[in-house]
Amino acid sequence: MMSNKFTRFALAAVLAGSVAPAFGQATKPATKPAAPTAAAVVPDDLVGPQLAIRAQQAFSRGEYATALPMLRKMAAEAEGQPAKLSSIQERIRVSEKALASAKAEADKKVAQGVDPKAAPAAGRPDATPEARKPHVPPAAGAVYDTEIQALGNFEYDQEKGGNIPADVAKLSGSKVRLKGYMIPMDQADNITQFALVPSLFACCFGQPPQIQHTIVATTPKGKSVGYTADEILVEGTLKVQEKKDDGYIVSVFEMDVASVKLAPKG
Repeated sequence: MMSNKFTRFALAAVLAGSVAPAFGQATKPATKPAAPTAAAVVPDDLVGPQLAIRAQQAFSRGEYATALPMLRKMAAEAEGQPAKLSSIQERIRVSEKALASAKAEADKKVAQGVDPKAAPAAGRPDATPEARKPHVPPAAGAVYDTEIQALGNFEYDQEKGGNIPADVAKLSGSKVRLKGYMIPMDQADNITQFALVPSLFACCFGQPPQIQHTIVATTPKGKSVGYTADEILVEGTLKVQEKKDDGYIVSVFEMDVASVKLAPKG
């Protein structure tokens, strides 16, 4: 369950813009990596509270290339304010790690002959009602091991909703295991809720995933995870339900997290 108004805003922002992760207490193939976007330039007159708002909006969307220069400007403004500066520096660290990981992800895709800027699931023929493969719920006690995009292998009307396939809805309550990348939704450290997305590259540079390819993951009460920009393997109990905030659909998949591990390389 989403814990507060801010986390619901953060998830809406992720969708609209488009470490030790163990539990702790408390198209045409590209020939070279695409230059995702030019480094964001922060206007000279963007300062103080407005700068902080814009930086947090970009950070909450996972648009780290946009957030990073603004956060660095905030850090310069916060010199001599240790508590405030520490929070900003943590978000800078998250942004820098995410961007480095996104570049590595893009390089890997290019080596495989894949355009890293392509939207992997948009318009996929296997997502149409006629072609998609229905899901079969796992047996009692078993874990459904799948991919995020395979889980969301259906076309979804993000504005109107109401068209989650029956076989997907029947997965609610099942144990699942998914690989993906973390976008913190509550804070940059001691994370209790995050969006699990299939590509960090896309989010970093303003290409948000579709709502059916975003999993809202929540840790057990009193537990948290540390941020990592590496691909992770998350296991837990899936919830399938349209969630709305102020009339807007903000999620269709949530997960009560049981474990978070680094995904195997390769």
